[in-house]
Amino acid sequence: MRPRITVVGSINLDLVARCERMPRAVSGASFSRIPGGKGANQALACSRLGAEVTLIGAIGRDSFAEEALVELREASVDLRLTEVDAPTGVALVVVDRSGETVIVVAPGANDTLAGVDLPEHDAVLCQLEIPDAAVVSAWERCTGTFCLNAAPARPVTVDPDVTVVNRYELESLSHRDGVVAVTQGAEDAVLLEDGEEIAKATPPHVEVVDGTGAGDAFTACFLVSLLEELEPVVALERACAAGALAASRFGAQSSLPTADEVDALLTP
Repeated sequence: MRPRITVVGSINLDLVARCERMPRAVSGASFSRIPGGKGANQALACSRLGAEVTLIGAIGRDSFAEEALVELREASVDLRLTEVDAPTGVALVVVDRSGETVIVVAPGANDTLAGVDLPEHDAVLCQLEIPDAAVVSAWERCTGTFCLNAAPARPVTVDPDVTVVNRYELESLSHRDGVVAVTQGAEDAVLLEDGEEIAKATPPHVEVVDGTGAGDAFTACFLVSLLEELEPVVALERACAAGALAASRFGAQSSLPTADEVDALLTP
């Protein structure tokens, strides 16, 4: 049976410039418009990994909204959206030739998300590109596993069952009990349970093209793997592979891997 995941999160249109180096002033860059937002990215990633997914979010009444939703519609994600009199969220992304990124987010409609009603679910997944009120509402109404990708980092008064952070975001956590997966880029990822290390995994080596969606792929794959009742160390290994695959491709949603691709990368 496919795990049922409700994602409460942000929806953006990414405006992406690819250039040789991080700019002071640079000409000759290429430009793309790509669906994004951590909520939308993770919803799509969960769907590609085999979950049945609902996305709860907010969009504006503008032309960016449909562009931001195209990949989600193609993947048959159940969209439960509020249209508001604010612009659809936008992320301005600069990617250099080594795959390093700088991202500036204008949240727009995402900032209006507040109390939410949840469908039947096995897990709820939130990130922090939406207001605290929406995250707390989702946590309070969750009847399954509550997973928080605590990014961008800030304290929030919820107590997740599963938390995903990078090494820098770890310091901002209000609670460190439960299961915490800590990513450390290309080095490794560590799994903590109630503060004690229980597993470690190293991502497969890939040529990094664009790191934009890597954390979202990792988070989605870790949660889906846990819901499929895989051992935590196996879930961590699969999540590392998913993140590596996403980093090896351009764009956020266009880079997100399927379950078969993740397993193929891990097959000797």
